[in-house]
Amino acid sequence: MIFYLSCTGNTLWAARQISEATGDDLYDIAAVADKPCTYSVQENERIGFCFPVHGWRPPVLVRDFIRRLHIEHAGGHFCWALCTAGDDIGETIELLESDLRTIGLRVDSAFSLLMPESYVGLPFMDVDKPERERQKKEQAQADLQAAIHHIASCHRGERHLHLSHWPRTNSRFLGAIFVKWLLTDSPFRVDENRCTRCGRCMKSCPVGNIKPGESGTPEWQHNGRCLSCFACYHHCPVRAIEYGRRTRGKGQYYFEKDHH
Repeated sequence: MIFYLSCTGNTLWAARQISEATGDDLYDIAAVADKPCTYSVQENERIGFCFPVHGWRPPVLVRDFIRRLHIEHAGGHFCWALCTAGDDIGETIELLESDLRTIGLRVDSAFSLLMPESYVGLPFMDVDKPERERQKKEQAQADLQAAIHHIASCHRGERHLHLSHWPRTNSRFLGAIFVKWLLTDSPFRVDENRCTRCGRCMKSCPVGNIKPGESGTPEWQHNGRCLSCFACYHHCPVRAIEYGRRTRGKGQYYFEKDHH
């Protein structure tokens, strides 16, 4: 079984390839956010977690899911984790391991992939240039194939992670600021003159936080569920969505955007 969360498509791309190679089923964490989280693992089945890094941490939705997760007969099964990030991952895996220990799971091997940047919520952050995006995808494909080999073979003790010089500072200090102040949908705005009411922003939101207003334009629900993943912003085909002034003039990205 592979539990995954994907916002702009990077993680889903990786999770699908792992699923195809191992035969393990995919379970969308966002789809069970409000449902019981009890599963039964089959003989020789692996237990995997795939997710993007948010603020040098596992996304709050993933951490909440793990708190509610119960896997029957999980003892002895190979458990792995793979995260995707635009840059370094800080102590993301350490935090995940701490969460999983509370439910009796141990991470046997862990991996990270550097993928094209999608977080644009701060003034100094933007999507990658096309050449850098291409380079990241090519390297990520090679790194993913290596990870798949280890996962399929249940190799324990593998840790292939992109770490910074200040992982604790990034995850504990800056990560805390991200969770407290930057997980909000309040700055999102839509230009009603540009908006075509296509609904792509609503469909792309992993937590269903966007509903159509009276005029059909998107409205954010301000219910505390927003992940600040910017999937809505990136998927808008006419650039009608902005995040206050922080996204003006910035680019858009979601996986295989050029194929849509």
